[in-house]
Amino acid sequence: SLSILIFQDIIIVPMILFTPLLAGVTGKSGSEFVFLAIKGVGIIGLVMVSAKWIVPRLLYQITRTRSRELFSLTIAALCLATAWLTSSAGLSLALGAFLAGLIISESEYSHHALGNILPFRDVFTSFFFVSIGMLLDADFLFQHLPSTVLITAGIIILKTIIACLAALFLGFPLRTAVLVGLALCQVGEFSFILSKTGAEHGLLNGGYQLFLTASVLTMAATPFIMALAPKISEIVNRFPLPNKLLAGMASFTEATDTNLKNHLLIIGFGVNGRNVARTAKVAGVPYVVIEMSPDTVKNEKAAGEPIFYGDATHEAVLEHANIKDAKIAVLAINDPAATRRIVANTKKMNHNVHLIVRTRYIQEMRDLYELGADEVIPEEFETSVEIFARVLTKYLIPKDDIEKLVAKVRSDGYEMFRSLSLKSSALSNLKLHLPDIEIMTFRISSRSTVVGKNLAQTQLRNKFGVTVLGIRRNSQIFPNPSKDIPFCADDELYVMGRPENLVEVGNLFMNSE
Repeated sequence: SLSILIFQDIIIVPMILFTPLLAGVTGKSGSEFVFLAIKGVGIIGLVMVSAKWIVPRLLYQITRTRSRELFSLTIAALCLATAWLTSSAGLSLALGAFLAGLIISESEYSHHALGNILPFRDVFTSFFFVSIGMLLDADFLFQHLPSTVLITAGIIILKTIIACLAALFLGFPLRTAVLVGLALCQVGEFSFILSKTGAEHGLLNGGYQLFLTASVLTMAATPFIMALAPKISEIVNRFPLPNKLLAGMASFTEATDTNLKNHLLIIGFGVNGRNVARTAKVAGVPYVVIEMSPDTVKNEKAAGEPIFYGDATHEAVLEHANIKDAKIAVLAINDPAATRRIVANTKKMNHNVHLIVRTRYIQEMRDLYELGADEVIPEEFETSVEIFARVLTKYLIPKDDIEKLVAKVRSDGYEMFRSLSLKSSALSNLKLHLPDIEIMTFRISSRSTVVGKNLAQTQLRNKFGVTVLGIRRNSQIFPNPSKDIPFCADDELYVMGRPENLVEVGNLFMNSE
């Protein structure tokens, strides 16, 4: 959406240059048009040269002075000078300001410039939208209400279809295309500049006010349309359309390993997905990744990652990833609506898969648990836990005490979160009915005092309140071990108990004291 919006702003230059031709300019005025076109091309060339060589070197010299005021004045001067240049060439001040922004954004000092300009940006943005609202003639609107509403609806529908088709031709799924179309259905702000040029050449005789009114209405409707966009896309996805259209033309083309069993499915290859994949690779856990970014899929596949392109909201994509044989699925994407649909489809296709879902806000947890998620990790809660843990570290609180506090907070917090789903559903899941019970795996260190001792001697249940469910020794597993089996170094123990108790017993398995 952002790329298309930027392209719309840039293409305004040739559109303004060709406006006189649409008005039927001939003769002397035609030669003036050619001269204007040459000036326009010259300005674009100057912008490119300035962005690559002139402005970066100028800003470098300015920053060497370490004068904050001089830097701000230079940025303002560049914007005003570019705006004046485009206006002198017969274009517009607003277009010049836009080109100036492009020039500055290409330099390595763009972030510093943005920090200085932000306070002005908010004020000028307010002025812009207020001035746009003032263009609306209420009397004209009510006098021509039917035609205005009809034209506004036509603009919204037509632009939605065009942007939607553009996204489909790029290979994106139908759901993404619908979201893009609805996000770009309004009349862009540079259209006012183009319309003014058209009015000056007599192309909008009697229709200029109608255009302004319809444009303002599309802008006013945009926030409401974007709020409804996820629901609309969900409705469209329920239509009996070809799977190629629903999943996208750039969908998966290579088959995954159909022999994958008990594997890990990672949906989304952002920061969280990459970390999960990296950990799985180190631990030797087989995994497969579904990702929506074609560039990411191309680069990571070349690097050897078991990744393919696809929209996981579709059952065909999940089936391609052998969801029916997956043991664990990790969902780590940023789209709340898509997350809910993926959770529902995943549990419908494999009720036994352990589904771990990452979400941004706590208030989204109830819906995800009700749809079947086994664990929901809210980012804002985990961030708060990490912050207070670091605060306690700075106050020199012992690490063991901090780990116990973290375990306690997580236990209490997630018990409260999971209770949301228990009140509204009757899910027979151990994690939900016993939210304060965890199962963890520990490896016994050769320095641990439990080496050579058995369950009866260590009295883990009496002292720590935990239960050993099994012991893994090399390739041999002892489920529900008897009290006489001695512990050996490098044994893996599967232990069940409260989080704070597991932290405490974990120290026993690791240390000699």
